[in-house]
Amino acid sequence: MIIDSKRILLRSWKEEDIEDLVEGLNNINVSKWLANIPYPYTKQDAKDFIEYSNMTNENNIMLAIVLKENGKVIGGTTIENINKKDGTAGGGIWLNESYQKNGYGIEAFCIRAKFCFEILNLRRLENGYFKENEKSRNMQYKLGYKDEGIRRKRYLCLATNDYVDECITGLLKEEFVDINK
Repeated sequence: MIIDSKRILLRSWKEEDIEDLVEGLNNINVSKWLANIPYPYTKQDAKDFIEYSNMTNENNIMLAIVLKENGKVIGGTTIENINKKDGTAGGGIWLNESYQKNGYGIEAFCIRAKFCFEILNLRRLENGYFKENEKSRNMQYKLGYKDEGIRRKRYLCLATNDYVDECITGLLKEEFVDINK
């Protein structure tokens, strides 16, 4: 599967992505915003993740975020718990700190949303962010997401070993703002 935009593409994870995956996630400034990513993040963690991502079923899609210009993997995104009956899915995104503040994250999350609405024919996306993660909150707001509540101490963050609050967001198809137009 390949989903592309002007500067990036989303594709399935490959074994040759291990070094880029470790480079991006072996950084506390990235892993502290993700519930299931340990810190430090090792090559074995990356190997295990890639193997797992390629075994996922039709209800869970895990994709690498890749720069078109050079093939560099700069992050990852997921489409999880796809429910065709209700027309919903969840998921998330992370980006290597060296590539943040360039618009890659919002470009990737935008084409992910567009794919969910146009190809998967979903009507609603459910996401979230850790309470202090303003970058994630702001990115989601730009795409039309709305806050829907807080799950107090929802996750044990493996990187920090702290229980963290998750702010729940939702995006209806008719509220989606395609920033890549």
